Amino acid sequence: MAQAARDLGLHENVLRKWVRELVADPQQAFPGQGQMKPEQAEIERLKKEVAKLKMERDILKKAAAYFAREST
Repeated sequence: MAQAARDLGLHENVLRKWVRELVADPQQAFPGQGQMKPEQAEIERLKKEVAKLKMERDILKKAAAYFAREST
């Protein structure tokens, strides 16, 4: 494995990690071509949802401040 890692220009630990991932989950070890592991896809979806919710919160804060000013 050490020689293979050197031939590929990789650190030996990187190659070992790839082998472990392949053994643990052969279908999802190297998704490539824009395919994400299900966990990664869920994290990405949640990040987008958090960003949307923050934007909505900020809009509501601004609206509340605006209406508070109007009523005084």
